Amino acid sequence: MASAILRDELLCSICLSTFKDPVMLRCGHNFCRVCIDRVLDTQDGSGVYSCPECREEFQVRPALTRNINLHNVAERFLITQQEQEEITGICCTYCVDFPVPAVRSCLHCEASLCDKHLRVHSKSPEHVLSDPSTSLEKRKCSVHKELLKYYCTQDAICICVSCSLAGEHRRHRVEMLDEASKKKKKKLRNVHKKLITKRKKTEERVRSLEERRRKAQAKAAGESKRVTALCTDIRRRVDDLEKKLLSEISRQEKEESLSLSALIHQLEIKKDELSRKMRHIEELCNMTDPLTVLQDPDTGDLCDPEEKGGDEDTGGHDEQPHDGDDLDVAVISHTLHTLCEVISGIRSGIYVEGPADILLDVNTASNNVLISDDLKTATETEEKQKRPETAERFQKYNQVMSRRGFTSGRHYFDVEIRISEWWGVGMCYPSIDRRDHQSMIGNDNKSWSLWRYNYNQYLVRHDSEEIQLPYKISSDRVRICLDYEAGQLSFYELCDPIRHLHTFTAAFSEPLHAALYLGHHSYFGDTWIRICT
Repeated sequence: MASAILRDELLCSICLSTFKDPVMLRCGHNFCRVCIDRVLDTQDGSGVYSCPECREEFQVRPALTRNINLHNVAERFLITQQEQEEITGICCTYCVDFPVPAVRSCLHCEASLCDKHLRVHSKSPEHVLSDPSTSLEKRKCSVHKELLKYYCTQDAICICVSCSLAGEHRRHRVEMLDEASKKKKKKLRNVHKKLITKRKKTEERVRSLEERRRKAQAKAAGESKRVTALCTDIRRRVDDLEKKLLSEISRQEKEESLSLSALIHQLEIKKDELSRKMRHIEELCNMTDPLTVLQDPDTGDLCDPEEKGGDEDTGGHDEQPHDGDDLDVAVISHTLHTLCEVISGIRSGIYVEGPADILLDVNTASNNVLISDDLKTATETEEKQKRPETAERFQKYNQVMSRRGFTSGRHYFDVEIRISEWWGVGMCYPSIDRRDHQSMIGNDNKSWSLWRYNYNQYLVRHDSEEIQLPYKISSDRVRICLDYEAGQLSFYELCDPIRHLHTFTAAFSEPLHAALYLGHHSYFGDTWIRICT
């Protein structure tokens, strides 16, 4: 208990370990020099320092005084503690007054011996000595209290002589402990080799996944940067367009306001003149002297305005404000159309920089499919082509693959279809079957496709599983987008705006090639699928 109390008094309150190079603050509390320096460094700049123990404050960084006495006590305590730990590892059973390290253990006596007691220990054969051990009881049979000398291969357990001769292991196949141990070590070495191989594979897999994670992080960072730049450019363009439109509207409003203000001013003058004439006429009409009325000089030219066909002061042409819109909305609408152009430009480059260069592989084309000279168009033909029937060529269905396969990255290509009834477009692995029913794209787990059937019905298919599309496709152009690392293959209708049809998700394991299917028709010549450039 005294030792425990001493140990607690020798603990630094910061690191909770025995003092190392202890120093003392002015308040009397002790700490490891490294610990208190670290605490004071964190307080540096605040203007006030404080003791971690009692919180006494110091206006300047306190001086650290080395506590030599405490240092010596802590050092001696650590040495004594280490010596006791070494001694009390396995001690002599018979040295009870002071622990002495044991050098051997007797399995018969179930005791450990120091050098002194080993010299006087019995030398008889039943007293088997071994390296010092604290678990001597495990070396004896729990039933007969005899040394374990054999290994029962049937029950996989160590047994004594009595167990082998008269106990429950009688007539069981047994081996000597050394022999059984050698066999087990051999098996363990084989297991160890296998584990080494597995660990290497696991390490390689970890490195591969870490590399994928690094690439994914780099890709995400690049995409984030690209999206940020794109959105910043969009905002800039929209802000510029907004300023331009508001400026145009303000200009038109000021121009219209000035024009109307001038016209209003003219009409106000005319209104005042008409009011003056009306008052003069009313005065003449109220006079009783006929001579005065007839001789009034200001009424000599007065007559009914309708008799002269208009207003005498304006020459018969009252200026009226024009009817209709006050703003030229055509100019505003035309300017707004530039926003559509901005969006179209952004949309065209949002997936990848440009379309993938796809060329059709004549060596895979069915003999009822004619390939154009530029290797871009596949046409269904009634005249069977005289191509050799190789393992590469599709035999059962009118199909063709592209030369190029994609094993990474993001790509897209567009197809234009001039077939009214059956067609299919998509992508497939080069290991797709070329002869049987599964060779139709979408009929196995090596191909993904978009299909049109019954003139205006659409579906997507993979591994013979079909998903009916709920809407019709009015355009004759389709876009296929591939993101290999993300495991996504998407189909779009190239209308305005572009419309997403379906996205397949898979862990791609082979190169992906473009694949086209041209359905059977009763007529030929104008049924084709073209890779757009």
